[in-house]
Amino acid sequence: MKVLVVGSGGREHAIVWKLSQSRLVDKIYCTPGNAGISGMAECIDVDSADFSALVDFVRYEWVDLTIVGPEDPLSRGIVDAFEKEGRRILGPSKAAAQLESSKVFSKEFMKRHRIPTAEYKVFSSYIHAEDHVRMKGAPIVIKADGLAAGKGVIVASTVDEAIDALRLIMKDKAFGDAGSRAIVEECLKGEEASFMVFTDGKTIVPMVSSQDHKRVFDEDKGPNTGGMGAYSPAPVITRELESVVMETIMRPTIDGLKSEGIKYKGILYAGLMIDNGKPSVLEFNCRLGDPETQPILARLDTDLMDISMAIADEKLSDIEIQWKKDASVCVVLASGGYPGKYEKGKIISGLDNAGKMDDVVVFHAGTAFNNNEIVTNGGRVLGVTALGGDIKAAKEKAYEAINKIHFDGMHYRKDIADRALNRK
Repeated sequence: MKVLVVGSGGREHAIVWKLSQSRLVDKIYCTPGNAGISGMAECIDVDSADFSALVDFVRYEWVDLTIVGPEDPLSRGIVDAFEKEGRRILGPSKAAAQLESSKVFSKEFMKRHRIPTAEYKVFSSYIHAEDHVRMKGAPIVIKADGLAAGKGVIVASTVDEAIDALRLIMKDKAFGDAGSRAIVEECLKGEEASFMVFTDGKTIVPMVSSQDHKRVFDEDKGPNTGGMGAYSPAPVITRELESVVMETIMRPTIDGLKSEGIKYKGILYAGLMIDNGKPSVLEFNCRLGDPETQPILARLDTDLMDISMAIADEKLSDIEIQWKKDASVCVVLASGGYPGKYEKGKIISGLDNAGKMDDVVVFHAGTAFNNNEIVTNGGRVLGVTALGGDIKAAKEKAYEAINKIHFDGMHYRKDIADRALNRK
């Protein structure tokens, strides 16, 4: 079988890596891909924003399934375009993807269906939003309505920080039209975790738990990023809590969409805040998380192509999904200055040495070729991922591999997974 993966980051490299192990897959294409992906798939020069060109490509090449990694094509309707032409594709429709593409839609949906989430208020007027922030005080959360590459959520510890965030989103338009509306939200307390499921619109199967590290610096300091590392399992998600999440969040979400005439197929991700054993939704994503995908797929024992085809064909109930008992840790190596300004084109050394280690995979996120050299080409450059008998062993192996890699300005957190190791 042939498969096309849409995207260019660490998540897509992990998807390609897992598909390359499938007994079913003969050929993998990726658009646009990156330097690491090119070793496992044929990277094609087809604009991923040009849905008709992509449909023509999969028709001409007899591609059996397309898997969409990033949120932007989903939010613009790539699934609708493919399904209209009778092509198999993994992901939710444009209507279903509103859970991620519009935080206002998501919050109002959760309110309608009594899905636990923080109290909030929506504003299209900067002046009214500022007045509300001054009245509510801090800490408080400010969110841009639309997609902002994981950077449109600002947790403000002071009123001044909150007003600065509103100005950035609504006046300065730092995230473009995504900031036409803003949400001012109660700041929930507790411990964050990532909870993802496979679903074909009927059957819902939870993945193993994981926990992301959003802040750029150790001890969760500095601005939010797309993610500086992740580990799996997340001890905060117990077996009992998994049942609660499925019963109070995941099933009501899929059923609630269905009741509104929207079928949800693909991956559903809930960013959760856990407080005294009670989960609340911080946000929904309509695709695999990045970097959570890397440690999660490292633990997946079942053929990813089997799962993907079962979702596309609405036969997920026929698949029994198995996971490795090992733990896994992914540490992101970022360009100096990320998530702000950073330079590209820095030569990366040591990739071969790190990649030769047992139970270690170096997933490429922002890389490219410059002649025969692999160079940096993004804010998040690599995701060094390791398996181990437990989280401590996986973490030690990941950092041992990192010590073999170098590029100018390389920055990474030293405390990925410490939250799990330091639990009482």
